[in-house]
Amino acid sequence: MTGPRNWLTTALARLVAGIAIAVPAALLLGASPAAAHPMPHSVVQLDVYQSSVSARLELPVSDFSRASGIDLDNITGTAVPAARAKAIRAYLAQHIHPTTTEGKAWQVGIGAMHLTRTRQTSTGPYRELTVAAVLTPPAGGDVRHFTFDYDVIVHQVVTHVILVTVRQDWSAGKVDGEGTTQVGTIELDVRHMKVPPLKVDLGKGSAWRGFVAMVELGGNHILTGTDHLLFLLILLLPAPLAATGGRWNGLVGARSALARIGRITLAFTAGHSVALAATALGRLQIPGRPVEAFIAASILVGAVHATRPLFPGREAVVAGVFGLGHGMAFSFVLAEMHLSTGQLVTSLLGFNLGIELVQLLLVCLALPSLLVLARLRVQPKLRVTGALLTATAAVGWLFDRVGFPNAVARAADGAGTHTTLMLAALTLTALTAIAWTLITRRRARLGPADDGGLRPRSQPEGDTDPVPGASLSSSGT
Repeated sequence: MTGPRNWLTTALARLVAGIAIAVPAALLLGASPAAAHPMPHSVVQLDVYQSSVSARLELPVSDFSRASGIDLDNITGTAVPAARAKAIRAYLAQHIHPTTTEGKAWQVGIGAMHLTRTRQTSTGPYRELTVAAVLTPPAGGDVRHFTFDYDVIVHQVVTHVILVTVRQDWSAGKVDGEGTTQVGTIELDVRHMKVPPLKVDLGKGSAWRGFVAMVELGGNHILTGTDHLLFLLILLLPAPLAATGGRWNGLVGARSALARIGRITLAFTAGHSVALAATALGRLQIPGRPVEAFIAASILVGAVHATRPLFPGREAVVAGVFGLGHGMAFSFVLAEMHLSTGQLVTSLLGFNLGIELVQLLLVCLALPSLLVLARLRVQPKLRVTGALLTATAAVGWLFDRVGFPNAVARAADGAGTHTTLMLAALTLTALTAIAWTLITRRRARLGPADDGGLRPRSQPEGDTDPVPGASLSSSGT
């Protein structure tokens, strides 16, 4: 009986050993995808000002709740209840300790917070706690060089990673709020089982870099600001035309047309420059929605005027008055940056210079086409079509800005994203208009020839037709 019993014992032992090996292996193999699945990381976004640093903390709710012991998973809305908000502030204050490079502590203020749903490319959708904080160095502290001792979440969730980035840094020329620059990462040092602080070094900033960045921002703002461009161009559209009997009828001549265009452009420049300076330097808190609605209304008035003269000869006055509203809208960009007085003055000069340079470029590109268009037989149809399209966009914006979003406003705003195409089209039409003018002048010098769809018209005394022998007929709209 010993032999069979030994055989049975051996077989059972081998079976148990096989199971002991196979089960853990199966568990490990089955668990490997989950263990390898990346978890959401935290983000700390910094806005660097002259005497403080604002931080936006983006914290995955699941990891935050596990590390802090503050349950946020059962909150369905975006608001954080007062009791838990107080606990969150206390927890964050214990785990955020910026210091100067000499070791002097900064003040940390924890502000507003809310819950959102978001996603990261590698992890998919998840819930996030967003918290605003203000980090203030002691007197004489350098906001561009400091030690960031931060271990929120990672002190308990050892696989967690914190990305520290800069979104706005005026002295480094980063002012557009588009994208971020990574400063570094904070994670557990597995060799010493500690979370080392991050040495933040933002380099040496300068007022010149801030000024140049503001010039670029001003230029981009007017270039992508479809509403501002449409208002100016729609006022310039009928500038070469004469108004008689409540209609646009005939031409005013080259010098008069150029003088009108110059006055309208300068008046609009003066209006928005004055309003921009007064609003920005006075740090006036002006509600945005009424200003934006005023701008939409100004475009609508300009479109109607391009169809039927409402204020012939007084376009410059209207451009100056409506320019005040456009200037107030420009000031919103500066207000969002929370600049010091010195930075604000420099930014104001740079931002306005950028606006004027790009505005001048666009007017120069549009000028040849405006003068030639006024002399084409199809001018009334083209002008009215352009005015109707502009009026449609203005009405869409007006409804959108009083609280009724619509597809027309979205399409009009989207037009501002095609700046390269717009500049290419303006350049092409300008070159075409100049070539047409030169060819027409040459034909006029050589003698009577086919008028290319144009009919002569007498000029006002003392004026010179910019295209000799080529004029619009006296009929108009």
